[in-house]
Amino acid sequence: MARFIRFPPASFFGIALGLLAFGLLWRAAERLWQLPQAISEIILAIGGAVWVLLILLFAGKWLFARTEARAEFADAIQCCFIGLAPVTTMLSALALLPYAHDIAVALALLGAIGAIVFAVYRSGGLWRGDRDLGTATAVLYLPTVAGSFVTASTLAALGWPDWGQLAFGGGVFSWLALESVLVNRLLHAPALAARLRPTLGIQLAPPAVGAVAYLNVTGSHGDVLVMAMIGYAILQGLILLRLLPWILAQPFSAGYWGFSFGVAALPTAVIRLAGEGGSQPMQILAPVLFAAANIVIGILAIGSLYLLLRGKLLPPPPAPQTTAAKV
Repeated sequence: MARFIRFPPASFFGIALGLLAFGLLWRAAERLWQLPQAISEIILAIGGAVWVLLILLFAGKWLFARTEARAEFADAIQCCFIGLAPVTTMLSALALLPYAHDIAVALALLGAIGAIVFAVYRSGGLWRGDRDLGTATAVLYLPTVAGSFVTASTLAALGWPDWGQLAFGGGVFSWLALESVLVNRLLHAPALAARLRPTLGIQLAPPAVGAVAYLNVTGSHGDVLVMAMIGYAILQGLILLRLLPWILAQPFSAGYWGFSFGVAALPTAVIRLAGEGGSQPMQILAPVLFAAANIVIGILAIGSLYLLLRGKLLPPPPAPQTTAAKV
């Protein structure tokens, strides 16, 4: 079957991640501005369909293209994207929660357990060292930071905020530890190769997703910590905007969905605080960041559809090894 089906890399879970996070952003915006409620549910339905398709293809890869799957699992960069499978499972559970509570709880727990197991396994491998510094990119945030923050929000949504606070702690301290490693790499190692530059978009996600998680597990009303996280996310966004011409040296690909999680999460946190009516900065920033998120994710969606229709969304298959190369 592997000869007839091209299986997407695990990084394609970033598409489902961005769509689901975007749908949850629209849910928050609908509550604040009384927007048509159908929009968020349509986006979430599309994101959920993409998630189901990717889960099936990911399972199929392990069944019918095991060599390819094992190579991805062993790759220093691509393996981290596998952590998005349980993360998108939890986001799908949040999308489903108002309609099928028991199924959503089952999916949420499956995703949370999967995220923790993969984060522990992957981090244990990293701690053994013997790693090329050039492979240290923002994808390192995905197993521990993204997994923990989304677990925190999911557990809070299920009515277990105390357990969510434990997950939030795992996410925030993993973020701070990895941030120093990644900034050191960006400052002192050779420049990222063009094909890896879109991964910088993930840099926006930790403070933005962390702010959403903090609001969910604490019920905060805009204390200094969440405001600081939002401020840091905005700073990261401005730095990425300044670097955009350099990042765009890599032609558009599905890898640019790495920007989507942070782009959707940041206005989600801001809208949550704006809805409380007590913060002038949040009132001003909410419509601006919401509009920016719609533009960015709209561009990602249109660009991806264009590549899909041209048969160029999937990356080219790896070149077959020659006998000499195997030796």
